[in-house]
Amino acid sequence: MPDITMSHAVAVALDHFIARQQVLQPTAPVTPFDSQWPSACYLQEANDGDPVGWRPVKQAEASDMFERLGEALEQQIHPDIVTFYSRYWSDPLPASCEEGELSLLQVWNAEDMERLRSNLVGHALAKRKQRQPLTLFFATTEPDGNYFLSIENESGTIWLEQPGKKPIRQLADSLAAFIDRLKPEPIQDLE
Repeated sequence: MPDITMSHAVAVALDHFIARQQVLQPTAPVTPFDSQWPSACYLQEANDGDPVGWRPVKQAEASDMFERLGEALEQQIHPDIVTFYSRYWSDPLPASCEEGELSLLQVWNAEDMERLRSNLVGHALAKRKQRQPLTLFFATTEPDGNYFLSIENESGTIWLEQPGKKPIRQLADSLAAFIDRLKPEPIQDLE
């Protein structure tokens, strides 16, 4: 498995992707404010249900979620996926590439990070049951969401998968290389 310095390339690629997205969409996307679902992404406080602008925000504190995930799965988690989910608080980020449209999954807050952990554990256990190598998802295809993109935990390669099946095909040699070739798409306002 690559050492932790590989994840620096993911941080840079994600930073560049988000910077390109904000140039594409200089006005912040809008979502209904939810005091029960707090996030540093909100640009201001508002009454529940009122529209409020938001932006991806770098996470200020390190989470131990991936250490706990690795302990639960009894293996080290690839540093690229750790960096991917630990770099920003954000809603999913739309993008496109030569293979089609996709949504980069992100986490909105600490509670969302725990939901992610539960989903990754479930996915990992299904992979183990199928006697397949561990992959960890980071994006879904759009508009249908019937496929997802994942990082193969040992090699760090990027794959297209369908739930419950073997990976279909390799899309990139690394997560950073994959993110670098993505084109940001506008984030739709939520009403």
